[in-house]
Parts: sequence; structure tokens; C-alpha cells
Amino acid sequence: MTKEEILESLKEAVVKFDIDNMKSLAENALKQGVSAYDGVINGMAKGMEVVGQKYQAGEFFLPELVMAGETFKEGMKVFGTHLKPSEIASHGRIVIGTVEGDLHDIGKNIVASMVEASGLQVHDVGVDVTADRFLAKAREVSADIVAMSALLSTTFPHMREVIDAIRKSKVSSRTLVGGAPLNGEIAKSIGADGYGRDAVEGANICKQWTAAKSPK
Repeated sequence: MTKEEILESLKEAVVKFDIDNMKSLAENALKQGVSAYDGVINGMAKGMEVVGQKYQAGEFFLPELVMAGETFKEGMKVFGTHLKPSEIASHGRIVIGTVEGDLHDIGKNIVASMVEASGLQVHDVGVDVTADRFLAKAREVSADIVAMSALLSTTFPHMREVIDAIRKSKVSSRTLVGGAPLNGEIAKSIGADGYGRDAVEGANICKQWTAAKSPK
């Protein structure tokens, strides 16, 4: 197989949710001399772009986003250990988590996968995350963006706590919020820099905000 065919097979595996074969496809790509960076950015990430487009066109729905994200992560298990730190860190750093008082993680996980597919360095701090933990991680990794997810409206005050903590600190992270009970007005009222209506839009915002750092 040519390099182009190998990259196309990785792309198609994501679009078709072929999680069972992704590991072997990724391993074969490395054996054939395809770099981990190419495998992720010019292979699997292209598949995630197609998945995002299909979602926005109404052809795919939440289950498809979840399956595509899991397939992508399966490939990252192989490629991740072969990536050079500079290849990812130079694109931008994102801290993402579900805020304090909320244990839901499906939306967060999808955004994390799609953002990682863009070549950004993702630091997932999990669920039920306090403002102090968000801030500490943002400081530790010099995050460009702190992204927060929530499925419960009762957690809005905790989102504001995170945003206030970021602004009062010397961390220059922009804040992004998303989740079913949120809308643009609420995001603005709690002081967020941005709002993602869904996982695809949230990931796109992260890409736009860090575009200046991405290699040309």
C-alpha cells in the first residue's frame, strides 16, 4: 500500500467506526514508515473531520460521535507513544473537564477526542472538578483554553467559580463552556469567553482559538 492508501484506510476506519481493526491499521502504518504525526493528523483526524461534517449535516447523531471518538482513541493508543512532544504541544494546550457537582462525561469525551484529532494537546481532568483543580492544571500546563462541560443547570455557579478563578489568576487561558442546559446567553452571563452548542462546535472553537499556534 502507498502512504496515501494507508492514510485513507485510517481515515475510513474512523468514519466507519472500525474500532476492531484500528489498532492493527495503526501498527501497520508505523511498520510501513508512516510517521505517527501523519497517522494522526493526515489519517485519523481527517476521519474525525468527516464525522463532524456528517453530524452537522444531520447524517450522524450522538451515538456516531461517541463511536468515532472511541475509534480515534484506539488509534491514539498506538500512535500516541510515537509522537514527539513538540508535534502536539506547539499546536495549543486544552484543559477540559466536567464541573463540580456533575458526573456526566459523554459530551466532554467527544469534545476531547475531536480536539485531540486537531493536533491539540488535551489534558482531561475528569468529572466533578473543582475550580481549584481546573486552575491548578491550567497553570501546570500553561493552557490556552479551559473547557468546561455540564449536563445539570445546578452546576452553573461552579462554572462561574472556574471562570472567576481563571480571571483573578495570572493564567491567560480563555474559557469555553458547553452542555445541554447551556445557551449563549447563559454562557455570557457567567462570563465565559465562548460557548459550544454541541461537541463539534466546541471542538471547532478550540481549533479557531489556537489556529495561530498551529504549524503552517
